[in-house]
Formats: sequence, structure tokens, C-alpha cells
Amino acid sequence: MEEIMKFPQIKNSPAPVCIKREQREGYRLEKWEFYPLPECVSTFLVLIPDNINKPVPAILCIPGSGGNKEGLAGEPGIAPKLNDRYKDPKLTQALNFVKEGYIAVAVDNPAAGEASDLERYTLGSNYDYDVVSRYLLELGWSYLGYASYLDMQVLNWMKTQKHIRKDRIVVSGFSLGTEPMMVLGTLDTSIYAFVYNDFLCQTQERAEVMTMPDKNGRRPFPNSIRHLIPDFWKNFNFPDIVAALAPRPIILTEGGLDRDLDLVRKAYAIAGTPDNVKIYHYKKFSDPDTRKNVEYLPEGLDRNEYFRMVNVDGPNHYFKSELVVPWLRKLLEER
Repeated sequence: MEEIMKFPQIKNSPAPVCIKREQREGYRLEKWEFYPLPECVSTFLVLIPDNINKPVPAILCIPGSGGNKEGLAGEPGIAPKLNDRYKDPKLTQALNFVKEGYIAVAVDNPAAGEASDLERYTLGSNYDYDVVSRYLLELGWSYLGYASYLDMQVLNWMKTQKHIRKDRIVVSGFSLGTEPMMVLGTLDTSIYAFVYNDFLCQTQERAEVMTMPDKNGRRPFPNSIRHLIPDFWKNFNFPDIVAALAPRPIILTEGGLDRDLDLVRKAYAIAGTPDNVKIYHYKKFSDPDTRKNVEYLPEGLDRNEYFRMVNVDGPNHYFKSELVVPWLRKLLEER
């Protein structure tokens, strides 16, 4: 994984600096900036509960496509067109976590939120990830490699903070954010637990079976180039990576095919920690009799049919705090 992600070795980078502190009801909101590469600035938000007198667990929150760190924190965007649904608890994972007494750290994905280009004047949260992905690929890197590198800098900073329990750091990814979550989990074995808020699928298979031609007679690729990581398919599939996180605790909130989820369950059983994996399906598919249970998917599927075959209820794809918060509460209180 380290070889494929191609993290640059930057020496003598300046330490992150807090550039803003504001009090909110029950917590303090901080904004930090850092330089992951020379002349390349990035920012993140930190939500710290009031009246903490000892180190507490912390959660690194990574948004999905179209999301930004401000939305995760329950804050307006940096421009009106970038306002996320920042008052919707189905999106504000960082805010939900700090209300539970945890420190929450919220980041942007590359080319999104404060890291976007002209979208604040034009398209809003319909971010153009592809141009940045193209430049990164031309440089021999990848969108996921860059995103994970940024998030790793924030994770390493979290370990230096006196009010954060370094042995109780959780990484929480929503949708697109599950990809850097998996990378961080593979590269850093000190991460305590994981939140995987998406359905679990086999990425190679998705490309092989979503081959229904479009109206112009062309077979579309199932994902944009921000999901293109050279050499990734030769080594990994998403269920393999999630299984490799065993025995560390993980919650998966939006199911998938039981075939893939059973691989994860088996890994945790082999590791001797079967109770450390918690899996939920979309409510629509919570009854096993309503789910597709297949070993192989047929070719020629379009996006909608693929999602139906892998037990995805697209309109109900959101951050499921109603599942995650009780799981974290139990996990972090008992250990």
C-alpha cells in the first residue's frame, strides 16, 4: 500500500498552526493550517468539548463526494455556494461526535470545500475532482494517494496533542472518505477503530459488470478518475483491505453483498475478535430475505441495476450517526 500511495518524503515541514478559535455552545471550534508540500497550504477544523481535564478519544472525520469540513462541523461553507447541509444531523458527523464528548477533527477532500477552485463562484458543491485527479496522474501520483497523504499529516498531528488519547484515535469515512480511511488503516496500525459509512463492494467486479452501453452506444467506466489508482487492482480489493484491519474494531453501516461482508467477518473470527466487527445494512435490506445473495454478478448492468444487485438504497445514503454514535459510546467507554 505504501508503494502504491507514493507519499512524498518532505523534510522540515513547518508544524500546523492554529489560525482561528471560536467558542460554540459546549465546545471550542479551531481552524488549523499546515503545509503538506512546499507552497501548498491545507486546512482542517478541530472541535474540542468544553471542560475536558484529561485526554479524550478523538475522531478524524473524512467527508464524502460533494462534502466539506465545514458541513461536517455544522458550520456554513467558506462561501455561500459552498454551504453544505450543515444543519442536517445526517451530515454533521464531527458536530455529532463533539456533542458526545469526543474531540472531532474534520478535513476536506482534495479539490473540495476550501481546497476547491472556482466552484465557490459557479457550481457550488458540484466539485471538479477530475482536473486535479488528471494532474496528479500525470505526475505519477493519484487522487487517493494525495488525499491519504493529506489526512496522514492531520492524523500525525493529532497524536501530538496533549488533550487527545493517542491510543483511542478513530478514523471515520463517509462514502468517498472510506477510501483514505482504508489507506490510513493499512499504513498506521496505531489507529484504534474505524467507521466505514458506505456499502462494501469489489471494485474490480464493479468495472467488469457495469458495462451497459449509454444512449450513444458507449460503455461508461463506473467511476470517475478520482478513483483511479495505478497498480491498485493488481494488489487489492476493498473487502480485502477492510478484512486486513482485523482485529481493530470497525462498524460498516450500509451493507453490500453478504459474500463480501462474510469475508470481513471471517477475518475477525480468525483474529479471535468476532465481536469487533459490527455490520448493518440499509433498512430496506435489513431482512436477509430482501437482499440479493449471489456469488457472481452478471455483466451488462447499468448503475441503478448494479446498486439494486448489491443491496444499495441510494436515496438513504447518509452518515448514520444513529448507528455510529451508540457503537462508539459502547466501544470507547468500556476500554
